[in-house]
Amino acid sequence: MHLLRIAAFALLASVCLTAFARDDDVRAKAAQLATEEVMIDSDAPGIRLYLRNKHPKGLAPSARHTLLFVHGATYPAETSFDLPLDGLSMMDYIAAHGWDVWLVDLRGYGRSTRPAEMARPAQDNGPIVTTDVAIRDVGAAVDYVLQLRGLAKLQLMGWSWGTAIMGGYTAGHNDKVERLVLYAPLWLRNAPPATGGASGPLGAYRAVTKEAAKQRWLNGVPQDKVADLIPAGWFDTWANATWATDPMSAESGLLRAPNGVIHDVRNYWMAGKPTYAPGEIRVPTLVVGAEWDHDTPPSEAQTVFGLLKSAPFKRRVEIGEGTHTVIMEKNRMQLFREVQLFLDE
Repeated sequence: MHLLRIAAFALLASVCLTAFARDDDVRAKAAQLATEEVMIDSDAPGIRLYLRNKHPKGLAPSARHTLLFVHGATYPAETSFDLPLDGLSMMDYIAAHGWDVWLVDLRGYGRSTRPAEMARPAQDNGPIVTTDVAIRDVGAAVDYVLQLRGLAKLQLMGWSWGTAIMGGYTAGHNDKVERLVLYAPLWLRNAPPATGGASGPLGAYRAVTKEAAKQRWLNGVPQDKVADLIPAGWFDTWANATWATDPMSAESGLLRAPNGVIHDVRNYWMAGKPTYAPGEIRVPTLVVGAEWDHDTPPSEAQTVFGLLKSAPFKRRVEIGEGTHTVIMEKNRMQLFREVQLFLDE
């Protein structure tokens, strides 16, 4: 029995060392990636969308190896999907595996155009950038990438509200989607959104502090696990990069985010009316989340998974000791590897 234990520990150590070696190899490849940025037209005059692309130099375009990512309700794509924590972002990781990887910021987020309503006091206008508008922005990004690369299809990945956007787009455009990744999927709920705005009139946008962002991030984490969940310096790195995308944050200390998503949570997700039907998705789909996700609890992921009745195949993965933002936590490599496995197979 003692020898068996030694052999088991030796095998585990070998697997861990192999994984670390592979990660070092990925970092080396990530340092050689080509990076491009572009602004494209949306379907609205004067509104342009920011896209970023990373790929190995000399990569031949392929529907099986092209991915577009969209963010969630509050923060832009580039400061989560392409934030090089410990020298590596999730975008780097996937591109270093031989993929042509894209991200898009919806209007009102990141480097994309902020609608005119965001230059005025929030209460002067109603909520902007609802899910239907976001789906149109994703559609513009998809069509741009497909035309640029000469492809008929690509893969999609959405985070949080982004799962409703990518799920909704796929349900209406299965012919343009190869595979779909739903990370921390949103579904019907009774509780108000973690982003706030549970009641009362909604303005065009809301303003978020860094302190509120951290409190939301850690909500639901066991107290004895808080200290080592986010490696030292990572939260500040993310927060500083994210708030810097809002030109008004330097003066106000606030990050503005459109309230269309809050409008939709109230009028659809809390009213028993989903904005899309998972049963209309007819492509292979991965549903992935984390144990301590308080924003979109694992029960929502389980429900979405059960409704994917038309997917040729589907998979659900739950990562232990992670939150809604596991993409930037100590266990983020589990997320990276599970998504990569699904995409590559």
